[in-house]
Amino acid sequence: MSKDKSEGKELKKELLSKKNNAVLSMKSEEIKKCDKFCEGYKKFLDNAKTEREAVEETIKMIEAQGFVEYKIGMKLEAGDKIYRNNRGKAIIMAVIGSEDISKGVRLCAAHIDSPRLDLKQNPLYESNELALFKTHYYGGIKKYQWTTIPLALHGVIIKADGSKISIKIGEDEDDPVFCVNDLLPHLATEQMKRTLAQGVKGEELNILIGSRPFKEDDLSEAVKLNIMSILNEKYGIIEDDFISAELEAVPAFKARDIGFDRSMVGSYGHDDRVCAYTALMATIKCKNPKHTAVTILTDKEETGSDGNTGLQSAYLKYFIADIAAEFGCEGRTVLSNSECMSADVNAAFDPTFPDVMEKNNCAYINHGVVVTKYTGARGKSGTSDASAEYVGKIRKLLDKHDVIWQTGELGKVDFGGGGTVAAYIANLNVDTIDVGVPVLSMHAPFETVSKIDVYMTYKAFLSFVS
Repeated sequence: MSKDKSEGKELKKELLSKKNNAVLSMKSEEIKKCDKFCEGYKKFLDNAKTEREAVEETIKMIEAQGFVEYKIGMKLEAGDKIYRNNRGKAIIMAVIGSEDISKGVRLCAAHIDSPRLDLKQNPLYESNELALFKTHYYGGIKKYQWTTIPLALHGVIIKADGSKISIKIGEDEDDPVFCVNDLLPHLATEQMKRTLAQGVKGEELNILIGSRPFKEDDLSEAVKLNIMSILNEKYGIIEDDFISAELEAVPAFKARDIGFDRSMVGSYGHDDRVCAYTALMATIKCKNPKHTAVTILTDKEETGSDGNTGLQSAYLKYFIADIAAEFGCEGRTVLSNSECMSADVNAAFDPTFPDVMEKNNCAYINHGVVVTKYTGARGKSGTSDASAEYVGKIRKLLDKHDVIWQTGELGKVDFGGGGTVAAYIANLNVDTIDVGVPVLSMHAPFETVSKIDVYMTYKAFLSFVS
């Protein structure tokens, strides 16, 4: 009996999957590396709350490491570090490899836009002696989560003369903040009868920005005028300048450690700046790659990747074609031989809401980077679905470099789903798979990730591009 038992234990150890918390197999020194790595990540989150700021922060970081802006016709050789800024809202960077570029590149692609409240083009209005901004929410949000939290205003205003004003209000301790009001429970009887999705409607996401009138008798819209007077004095703008502005309301709070053990990071914008930062740091760390390493941080993923800064645009294809031409090669040849890690987050299992997950095929906090073979909705709609051969190659790579990893899907089959930029890269004839960090409360104003999962995602990208 004892012999059979020992044989069973050995067979179980040899044949069955091991789904363990990463902490149990990690040395304390490596856990400390995870924690230290996330200190830099938290700073990035605080400095890069919009896609424009993420590009600006990225350029600062990579130029400090010797990256230079790429111009068509620039002579390139192994070890060169270049980047291209796409309209200040997306960026591609590359480290030229020693291998002939016709053999393909190693591409990491993450997005730097996150759900938020955008101001409408004519946002400013006064109602019953309160000044407010009208908004149009961006990306998939639960609208009620954006009420009664402090909001900061970030973005740019282009004046009639073409000059640009950068805006960031609500981040410094001395700055004012803004908010969307909600009904008090005492008077919310009818509101509480709405479905959760309609508890707060899109047109009710109005941001409170002021209440004091301009001091002059017989003035209509005196509160609105007072706000506009303040803005004109500080920024030199008039109301019509909002027409050519991109202003985003984002949570005003900073990234913080979560838990008595400080094992997690809570912040706005983990989706997908957690993958953007880890891919960026892997690219910076990549010194002498065999294959040219290319990392793209793109815009517009949360709204379908359309537009000239989204990944359905041709700007990635053009960049590859341009650098391929420097080596006398066709861009399509490079892409056809390339491999991609599409860097995006996945949903982490939440024990408070277990019914939406299929426990054998979902991601868990502290179980490492998530490899997602396919995304999509229900019948795999909108996914690239990586081949078994490519999944096997990635699996072998991660094991070789001691990367702790897991697999995961985005919930039960009939419960919904979601997509990433993977399909748009795969459509260029590139082997592509989704890899990223599991997130709790995804798309909320305050999301949660594990420091260990963040670091393991960095290790995964570094092993891929090096």
